[in-house]
Amino acid sequence: MPNMETQNSNVSRAEEIKVLANEAFKAHKYGQAIDLYSQAIELNGDNAVYWANRAFAHSKLEEYGSAIQDASKATEIDPKYSKGYYRRGAAYLAMGKFKDALKDFQQVKKICPNDPDASKKLKECEKAVMKLKFEEAIAVPESQRRSVADSIDFHSIDVEPQYSGARIEGDIVTLDFVKKMMDDFKNQKCLHKRYAFQMVLQTREILQALPSLVDINVPEGKHFTVCGDVHGQFYDLLNIFELNGFPSEENPYLFNGDFVDRGSFSLEVILTLFAFKCMCPSAIYLSRGNHESKSMNKIYGFEGEVRSKLSETFVELFAEVFCCLPLAHVINGKVFVVHGGLFSVDGVKLSDIKAIDRFCEPPEEGLMCELLWSDPQPFPGRGPSKRGVGLSFGKDVTRRFLQDNNLDLVVRSHEVKDEGYEIEHDGKLITVFSAPNYCDQMGNKGAFIRFEAPDLKPNIVTFSAVPHPNVKPMAYANNFLRMFS
Repeated sequence: MPNMETQNSNVSRAEEIKVLANEAFKAHKYGQAIDLYSQAIELNGDNAVYWANRAFAHSKLEEYGSAIQDASKATEIDPKYSKGYYRRGAAYLAMGKFKDALKDFQQVKKICPNDPDASKKLKECEKAVMKLKFEEAIAVPESQRRSVADSIDFHSIDVEPQYSGARIEGDIVTLDFVKKMMDDFKNQKCLHKRYAFQMVLQTREILQALPSLVDINVPEGKHFTVCGDVHGQFYDLLNIFELNGFPSEENPYLFNGDFVDRGSFSLEVILTLFAFKCMCPSAIYLSRGNHESKSMNKIYGFEGEVRSKLSETFVELFAEVFCCLPLAHVINGKVFVVHGGLFSVDGVKLSDIKAIDRFCEPPEEGLMCELLWSDPQPFPGRGPSKRGVGLSFGKDVTRRFLQDNNLDLVVRSHEVKDEGYEIEHDGKLITVFSAPNYCDQMGNKGAFIRFEAPDLKPNIVTFSAVPHPNVKPMAYANNFLRMFS
């Protein structure tokens, strides 16, 4: 029977493609692996392994929504296939959905009762859920919460005579101080907490006074640089300044969110950016990313890093300051810059973004959530988010938003790109990502965009990763998550 023959040939061809997909995965070419697993699935969609493998590749690209869908399909096809539950549990975990993750790891344990790895992960997950319940039980209601910033008097903190690091004389943060601090950081020395408090509190004051959508004016003949995610890669941040100069009135920058998490020098990154903000507020603009939030910082390393290098008080203080970060910027009324992307509804005006009350942890839906989490898609219309939060939007959505607001271009970040950038939606949308060789394994370039006024034509500069001390990414991350990375 030819049908049977075709079926057999499809099955064996699918296996060949799976082998190629596995090789791409091992080489950290996760996008390519996803394409190949998809081809294998088209030829033989009844193989749970293909779906679970594709789920794993999606997780590596932080596409946890897609990973959950694929892993769920694997468990549907074969309810006894433990890897399906395992992959889904790991994706839930990465999204901070510990209770959903727990159910999946319980299932893994049921299928593999003698697997020590499954037992260990289940135990860790149970611990995380217990901790979460405890934190929820003792949490003070939002309305009764006092600002930690109000309880800090940095003037009363003494600086020991033996401290040899960078010092702020009086209240003014100077370029000399910032250079000395960056040099100390480069040599893995710490900044005294008195000066860290001083800068973080000063930055909070500056940010609090800003609207949720900030207008930036670049005079004719001047330039302006936009950087994407830096993700705690301090040595690559220094390289950006090496290539493009320090932030100043004459050389202003916008860092477009996700300054922290993943990379293990997040504290050095954020203190450097805040130092420049204090030195000269118009030299550097800072936009909130989806990782400037408590839930992400708890999982992806920033909270653990701050606790280890400074103190618990700083964990709370940074969480407060992140809630003051603006959500978007517009350059010369023409270029809209946002961390994630656009909206689930048409007709959103810049005035609607300006009106968002941003002083809170990011909600799970609505305009603020979509600004921080959404991604472009290659086809028209809107679709579910591959991340499981926000949405995917097509070029028609981008075009209408630009028309409605008399804008020319959307610049966003939020996604790792092989070349450090990608131009989509008929040239109307650019993604820029500034963390090269992301997580020490993606092999991607980093990029930044220089705009020259008045025409604001984007000039994209790409760069490669530079060496850093032997501290692995996620070194301070939630123990439980590190077991899966």
